[in-house]
Amino acid sequence: MDNFILETKHVSKSFRKHPVLKEVSIQIPENCVYGILGANGAGKSTLLKIIAGLLRPDRGQIRFGGHDWTRNDLVDIGALIEAPPLYGNLSAWDNLKVRALMLGIPDERISEVLELVDLADTGKKKSGAFSLGMKQRLGIAAALLNHPKFLILDEPVNGLDPVGIQELRALIRNFPKEGITVLVSSHILSEIEQTADYIGILADGTLEYQGSMKECGNLEELFMEIASKQRGEGVR
Repeated sequence: MDNFILETKHVSKSFRKHPVLKEVSIQIPENCVYGILGANGAGKSTLLKIIAGLLRPDRGQIRFGGHDWTRNDLVDIGALIEAPPLYGNLSAWDNLKVRALMLGIPDERISEVLELVDLADTGKKKSGAFSLGMKQRLGIAAALLNHPKFLILDEPVNGLDPVGIQELRALIRNFPKEGITVLVSSHILSEIEQTADYIGILADGTLEYQGSMKECGNLEELFMEIASKQRGEGVR
C-alpha cells in the first residue's frame, strides 16, 4: 500500500476515561474503497468522526494528502455520518440548493451530483417521502457537492432493502473511477467484501488487521478469529 491519501498514526480517544480508540494507525491509498469493519461499539464511528473533523483525538496524528491534517482540508473531504441531514419538506434539488448557497457552489453542480446518485428525476417530490435508500443517496449527493477527493460513509447500508443495498454498492464502487477515495464503515462482512479494495478490522478500539482484500483470505474466518481473541481476552 502506497501513495496514501490519508493516514492516522497512533490515534487514541476516550470518553469519560473509557478508551474507545487505542493507538489506531490506518493507511488509505488514493482512489480505492477502504472498508473499516467491526462489531457495534468497536470504535468505527468515533474514528470516522475524528477524520471528518467532528471530534478531536486525545493523542495521535492524522495526515491528509501527504501533510498534517488541518481544518482547511475539509474542503476536500465529504462525509455522511449517521442519518442524512435533510429537510423533509424540501425536494432533493432544494435540499442541495440550501447547502450549495452556504458553500458558494453553482446550480450546475447540483445537477451533476443528482445525476451521479440517480436522483435527477425526482422533481418536486419532498425528501420526507423518499425511501430510506433514496435518502441515503441524497445524503451522499450533499457530501459530494464540494468535489471531495475523500468521501467518508458511516454504515451507509443500514436499514436498506436488497435493491437499495445493490444500488448503493454500485455507486460506492464507481467513486474511485471518478477520482474519489472512499472510507466506508460496516459491521456487515458481505458488504465490505463486495465493495472494498482494502480493509481494516477494529475490535474493542484496536486495529487488529489491515491489508488488501486479496491478502486477507477468508474474511469471515479472519473476522471471527479476531472477535474470538477479543472475547477471550475480555473474560480474563
